[in-house]
Formats: sequence, C-alpha cells, structure tokens
Amino acid sequence: MSDLGSSRPRAPFRLVRLWPLALLAVAALAVFAFRLDRYVGFDALRTHRADLVAFVAAHATAAAVLFVLAYAAVTALSIPGATVMTLVGGFLFGTLLGGTLVTVGATVGATVVFLAAKSSLGDYLLARAGPAVKKMEVGFRANALSYMLFLRLVPAFPFFVVNLVPAFLGVSLKIFVIATAVGILPATFIYASVGSSLGVLLDAGATPDLGFILEPQFLLPIVGLALLALVPVVYKRWRSRDR
Repeated sequence: MSDLGSSRPRAPFRLVRLWPLALLAVAALAVFAFRLDRYVGFDALRTHRADLVAFVAAHATAAAVLFVLAYAAVTALSIPGATVMTLVGGFLFGTLLGGTLVTVGATVGATVVFLAAKSSLGDYLLARAGPAVKKMEVGFRANALSYMLFLRLVPAFPFFVVNLVPAFLGVSLKIFVIATAVGILPATFIYASVGSSLGVLLDAGATPDLGFILEPQFLLPIVGLALLALVPVVYKRWRSRDR
C-alpha cells in the first residue's frame, strides 16, 4: 500500500526559516569580534572580584537577575566558559542560590537554542527524514524524558549538541525544559559547591582543575543516576518482549 502522505508535494525550503539560528550565529560572532568572551574566565574574576562581590552585596536581586541573563547568553551562544561561570555563581551567591541561578540560566539558554533549531530546521528535516531516522525519532519520542535525562546527566555529551538533537527528533518543549532543568542539577551543584570556596584558591593564586567532575567520587554517582534514568526504557522493552 502506498503512503498517501508521501505523494503530497513538499513545500520548498525557505531561507527565511533560518533567521532564529542566523540571529544566534550573528550574536555569537559579535561576542568574539568584540572579545566579550574574555570576561568569562578566572582572569576576569581576579580583576573584577572586589567589584562583583560589592555589587552582589549592595544589589542582590539585580545581581541575581543579571547573572541568570549572562549565563543564558553564554549557553545560547555557546561561549566557552559556562563551567567557570558555574563556579563563579557558587562563589558569588553560595552553593544553593548559585546552583539554582545557574540551573535557571542554563535552562533558559538551552531552550532558546532548542526553539531556534526546531523552528528553523527541526520540522523540515523530520519531514524529509529516511526510514532509519523516522524509526529513531519514534523511539526517542516514546522515551523522550528518559533519554533526555540520560544525555543531560552524562558529562561526556556536549551541552550544545544535546540542545540540538531533540529539536530534530520532535521532542516537545515541555519534556526538553523539564529534562534539562532536572538533568543538569547534580553537576551544577557540585560545581557550585566547589565554587563557594573559590576565594581561597584565588587568594593563593591558584585555579581549580575543571576536570575534577570526572573523578570517581563525583562521576560514579552521576553515571548511576544516568543509568537509573534509562530504567523505564529497559522496562518498556522487557514488557513488550514478554507479551
């Protein structure tokens, strides 16, 4: 039997659809052209440490809002330094508040990329995907929350890539936001906790090793949570085979 949907003429791709991704690309280029990325790093923190601490103390609410916006921009534009900013969040606001602000900022920034990719290319690519991709799409969407949590929890998967792939596989906005916010919590609060004592390292003229998250005492619990997120997927497959 022929697929009636496949016989319908497909609408041509229009470049205007790319404007959300193009806007992000232009903004990212502007950041690097004006070297704004130099403000995201330990050198900038050392230089402006006293001013930042004073501003947070005098304008706590405004500082929190500005930090969330800055983190969202760093995430959306894929500017290197998000890990450093997470440490800085813990340093300026403490583990609990700093980790919360990072989670909000990262989720907002990731959602901007997700929506830009979904509106620009997501539906178009899905409509033209082959059988293999369609099958992967069905499997991913059926277990979207579990797969998304796994991808967010495991630090081996680049954050930017995990923002894009769900957009091309038809994941809903609700699932994306929930999985992103929950999935980044463990690593975020670990970094924020380390960042809360960052002042001691700065006073000693040292900087933390950003790879400490890969040490067994941190990595193994996170991997354990990631595997736990896949339990519903395994259970569904076991139940389908048992029938």
